[in-house]
Amino acid sequence: MNPKGAQDKYVALIGNPNCGKTAIFNHLTGLNQKVSNYPGITVERKSGKLKCEFDDSIDVLDLPGTYSLTPESLDERVVAEQVMDWLHGINQPSAIISVVDATNLSRNLYLTTQLLDIGIPVILALNMMDIVKDRSVLPELSELEQRFGLSSAVPMSALEGWGIEELKSAIEQAITSPAPRKRKKLFEEHPEIHELLRPLSDYLLNQFNYSPRVARVQALRLITRQSAVDLYRPPHAGDHSFSDEVVREIEELRNQAVEKIKQSGLNHRTIEATIRYSWLDKLLKQSAQEEVLQLKEKTRSEKIDTVLTHSVLGPLIFIALLVFIFQAIFTWSSYPMDWIDNGVARFGEWVLSVMAPGILRELIVEGIIAGVGAVIIFLPQILILVFCMALLEDSGYMSRVAFMLDKFMTKAGLHGRSVLPLMSGYACAIPGIMASRNIDGWKERLITIMVLPLMSCSARLPVYALMIGAFIPASKVLGIINLQGLTLVVMYFLGTVTALIIAKILSKFIKERGRSSFVMELPPYRLPLMRSVFRQVYIRGKQFLMNAGKIIMAVSIVLWFLASFPKTVEENNAVNPIHNSFAGKIGHAIEPVIEPLGFDWKIGVGLITSFAAREVVVSTLATLYSVEDEGEDMVSLSESMKADINPKTGLPVFNTLVAISLMVFFVYAAQCLATFAIIKQETNSWKWPMIMIVYMTALAYVASLVVYQGGRLLGF
Repeated sequence: MNPKGAQDKYVALIGNPNCGKTAIFNHLTGLNQKVSNYPGITVERKSGKLKCEFDDSIDVLDLPGTYSLTPESLDERVVAEQVMDWLHGINQPSAIISVVDATNLSRNLYLTTQLLDIGIPVILALNMMDIVKDRSVLPELSELEQRFGLSSAVPMSALEGWGIEELKSAIEQAITSPAPRKRKKLFEEHPEIHELLRPLSDYLLNQFNYSPRVARVQALRLITRQSAVDLYRPPHAGDHSFSDEVVREIEELRNQAVEKIKQSGLNHRTIEATIRYSWLDKLLKQSAQEEVLQLKEKTRSEKIDTVLTHSVLGPLIFIALLVFIFQAIFTWSSYPMDWIDNGVARFGEWVLSVMAPGILRELIVEGIIAGVGAVIIFLPQILILVFCMALLEDSGYMSRVAFMLDKFMTKAGLHGRSVLPLMSGYACAIPGIMASRNIDGWKERLITIMVLPLMSCSARLPVYALMIGAFIPASKVLGIINLQGLTLVVMYFLGTVTALIIAKILSKFIKERGRSSFVMELPPYRLPLMRSVFRQVYIRGKQFLMNAGKIIMAVSIVLWFLASFPKTVEENNAVNPIHNSFAGKIGHAIEPVIEPLGFDWKIGVGLITSFAAREVVVSTLATLYSVEDEGEDMVSLSESMKADINPKTGLPVFNTLVAISLMVFFVYAAQCLATFAIIKQETNSWKWPMIMIVYMTALAYVASLVVYQGGRLLGF
């Protein structure tokens, strides 16, 4: 569905971040979008068909979470632009479902009051009713509907799955019999403010044929933020684009109104919030008084926060959690990795036994099985990482991390909201970059995007796991900490610390476009919805096997061809034919450049192929060693690497120092074409991806050079 151009019937889901909107969307449509307990999950519009009996043609539009219709960030602008279309009669929905957190009704209803001003039937979905301890503090549903002019109010719990059918019935009622309801006017207690805004509201009334109510609230919104004015100018205006003369007139009248409001001693930036909240407090007077009494006693989440967000204990607990996760990646994954490794080896040996010798058998065994099998062995480690991160997200802990690190992130030139995209980067840089849309300031968002690929994503994990498993002993540090897990922690922290340093440097050079603020709701702690957690693990595993698997298989086939041809017969049996192959010639050509890093020609070929995807370096090495070995048995990649001898020096090609040098290179390396493409999309320029490629490649080379040459000087 195209919500701007199509004329199909649809309903729109709108709500604050972290109100359970996406979970409701999943119930209504049967789709499986990611659901987590922190703001910023839905960063663009999503749509699906409503699963109901009364009409199978209704679409459901899921818009990003927003606190108001005055845009501060990119995802909030998506909602504001969509609402502007509706105000100008462009493909209005049949109804709006305003999703609110019933545990924080007054704050959530602020956005609902703005949606009611549009004139489209509004259904109030009172979500999270399962955790409302005392429902007597909430107004009666009939009173809510009457006071606010709602189409209907539906109590529900997306977590427990009840109230969904009642919500579908409310949608049917709103579509089939959208009886308008009256409510008290917003300005009835503030006539003086209406008079100050009258020139602007009268212009809007006459120019755009707004209703008097819409003209007044739009005038109120325009004086609050310049971003509201920008919605009338291209490219934000979209289908309701207006002439420069109209926009100039709006801006001039807006500036005049702002001056009058300042002269009256009021703050134009907070005036809408002041009016709406005082109006809300009056309508919810009884329940608001009771809520105040309840706030005297700390909630369970607040008690937990005294420890988890403590200025000293909080960061230490966060670091301890990360250390535990990375230790678990090695400890918990050992058995399933052994099973996969043995399975791949047995499958390869079976293919060797049933197929006649020839090029096809060599392609399947040396190219496809060796290349793909060498990477899928690390699937358990990736799934464990995704599982642990999903638990932290769904519990509400990740919002606390953003809160704790806000001051530190600001000093580094970033933003409190940068924490969530950066943490998402541990799984994959691409969704992290897209999640940066909820950062208010352009400067902080751009810096976040530019440093986010330095966070070690799951694509780097196979590289780390291969090198650590083969060349770092599984000994204990201080008798309790696994050295392999500790090495993995160091690699992740190295990338994270460097990202913060680079962010500070970039903040000195990137010019600021306006100022940003950090406002984020801390959701209550909740037990993770395991169905959602396992769904995320399943989706991530499927993406790894399907998306990365396709790339790995394609690269493995091409690489096998390059490593196997041209076929030559060497008089000197000491020279392996692979050295004269296309891949061998390419590798030997770049070997002088990478030799100071401790890398040989095979690693050089891997560095080239890994631009498609970082984990491809593992399949590349597996394919090259398989072709070079030419044996009748499947040998594991780690064993082949340990046995490889440099013919020039007579020393092993790989050792602990080379392994660390290669891992450090991949901490910083810019190998990921998909990441560059998404950065170009998000910044609308090739300038920033090119800068990223240059600085990350230079950083990777210099860091690896320092590690290897420094290690040699120290005698390692």
